Amino acid sequence: MGQTTLPPSGTEEAQGEPPTVRPAPARPAEAPPVRTASPAKKRDAFFDNAKYLAIVLVAVGHAWEPLRDGSRTVTAFYTLVYAFHMPAFIVISGHFSRGFDGSPQRVKRLITGVAVPYVVFEVAYTLLTRWTDDAPDRDISLLDPLYLTWFLAALFIWRLTAPVWRLVRWPLPLALVVAMLATLSSAIGKDLALQRVLQFLPYFVLGLLLKPEHFRLVRRRAVRVAAVPVFAGALAVAHQVAPPNVYRWFFHDDSAVQLGAPAWYGPLMTLATFGCSLVLVACFLAWVPGRHTWFTVLGAATLYGYLLHGFVKQLAGPAHFYDQPWIHRPLGALVVTLVAALTVTLLCTSPVRRIFRWVVEPRAEWAFRRNGEGGRAAV
Repeated sequence: MGQTTLPPSGTEEAQGEPPTVRPAPARPAEAPPVRTASPAKKRDAFFDNAKYLAIVLVAVGHAWEPLRDGSRTVTAFYTLVYAFHMPAFIVISGHFSRGFDGSPQRVKRLITGVAVPYVVFEVAYTLLTRWTDDAPDRDISLLDPLYLTWFLAALFIWRLTAPVWRLVRWPLPLALVVAMLATLSSAIGKDLALQRVLQFLPYFVLGLLLKPEHFRLVRRRAVRVAAVPVFAGALAVAHQVAPPNVYRWFFHDDSAVQLGAPAWYGPLMTLATFGCSLVLVACFLAWVPGRHTWFTVLGAATLYGYLLHGFVKQLAGPAHFYDQPWIHRPLGALVVTLVAALTVTLLCTSPVRRIFRWVVEPRAEWAFRRNGEGGRAAV
């Protein structure tokens, strides 16, 4: 979770009609031409705010996992959060992947910003979990994403397919059919998190199709007001269905049979979870502030928070953090929530970015021809 995606700059494409071009007044022959620097594109505070709030929910959701068994309320909140936090991330990732055209510059950016961090953190998490999970023989496998690295593998595949979804006539219905068919097969396996790649695919494709004006629609006051009862109702429903582990359907990591349901449940649950998640994503985005806030700048570094907070979560086991009885009480759940939010916030700050930029946003100029261009992942 997750982001861990958004163009490397996190900027919104310019909209509106092109300005009228008027001939410039004649300049004396001896006057040198005046060169003006083109203004840099400004980041959209709304999307940076949305990414920051989503990454906080990702970290909080991971922190809640050990508390689910002992609390129906925690499980209800966990189910609600998992119903929309990764879909929101993926929709935004798709929206900012619209410019991917397979050009050498874009491919290089994809390699340095997604593929390289995936390899590095897949190895790092494998080595760490050999100790934290008491699995000393765990193999390093780049084909089987471990823990939260699945999102980078999925993003790499989704972005490579972006030109295809812009080409076909009915991209979203086709992506939904792919996701529905994936739930019917238990033989897809865990290679490159392919189940999640296919089942989360509609959210990425939807993001490709959305334009800036679509996001502005959900930011209207009427939608913000309506989001309150919608979230309250969703939480009430989650509280009622929490014991049967319904939240597992929102992981999109298994087939219907693997979840203990008949195969024909899969396509139906794909449509049901897609509809539910979209409504909650819209409500979530409606609450995201569009103005510059204290955490806006942190939204540009959500990849750091996403990739690094997992180490803190893994180390909580050997530290016996969750073994304390009070942690499993209401006050303990609140403390866990605050600690998780604070941790991921600190991991998105400038000092952390300076320390880990070499591995999260590597340039790797030595590996490419000079006409290429590097960049960060859009998470």
